[in-house]
Amino acid sequence: MSRAGQFLWTESGFVHIVMKYNNMVYRWHVNIEDHVRREMAVMNIAGEQVWITGGGSGLGLACARRFTADGGTVTIFDLDDAAARGEAAKIGASVVKVDVADEPSVAAAVDATVGKTGAPRVLVNCAGIGLAARIVGREGKLSTDVFTRTIHINLIGTYLMMSHAARAMLACEAVDGTDERGVIINTASVAWQDGQLGQAAYAASKGGVASMCLPAAREFGQFGVRVMTIAPGLFETPMTEGLPDDVRAAIGGDIPFPSRLGLAEEYALLAAQIVENPYLNGTVIRLDGALRLPRK
Repeated sequence: MSRAGQFLWTESGFVHIVMKYNNMVYRWHVNIEDHVRREMAVMNIAGEQVWITGGGSGLGLACARRFTADGGTVTIFDLDDAAARGEAAKIGASVVKVDVADEPSVAAAVDATVGKTGAPRVLVNCAGIGLAARIVGREGKLSTDVFTRTIHINLIGTYLMMSHAARAMLACEAVDGTDERGVIINTASVAWQDGQLGQAAYAASKGGVASMCLPAAREFGQFGVRVMTIAPGLFETPMTEGLPDDVRAAIGGDIPFPSRLGLAEEYALLAAQIVENPYLNGTVIRLDGALRLPRK
């Protein structure tokens, strides 16, 4: 303890706390049973509905595998439903075709899935694109088309899925033994803080995802729904699989520790830990091995 206070433990089941501050003395008498030995209620995902956008590959697929292994009933929402079905069949997941950037498509997919299997307890938004373009390119060519498309898929798509899934969650009863109705996990990127040259559209879209985390958590928290965001760094995904080994090694060498690309399974592990930890809410977690992106 600091010199400003002292704890006095008794055998009667109480803690007597004495604090001295600005020549004033404050005393509290705390019942150990009521305030110290509280058991943490953890959401058990076994048998619950887990929805994952972009679950046919990359980070989303890793999440689908993880939550299936944990006993969740997984539904993958993906634009490329044909490819997603092949992966889903291996883990016993369902697949729903959806264009996350199109609200009628999202509404139809969500309504149909709720009608068939019920509302989700967990939504993990992994659908997105990573287009790169300078704001003003060679010969004065603008990239407003890239910006618009990126915002529509990454930001508006995340917002639409979150909105429609949250409405379904709010109609659920709390999970047995908890006050929780559901958890929403969105995917940003370290680019929202470290955007590189040519990433204006991508950084803006992921910055929007990160920025709406707290207000969404504040809005839904009163109903027992938590909202979190993961901002991954450089990960092993279909986009990096085609890079030469020397390029991959050079990229990994810039990451302090571990000095390698992140694994999709590590993203999925964090997603599962967010679901299990009831006090994680309204926060963006960087998952990046201490990486800070350079200018380009």
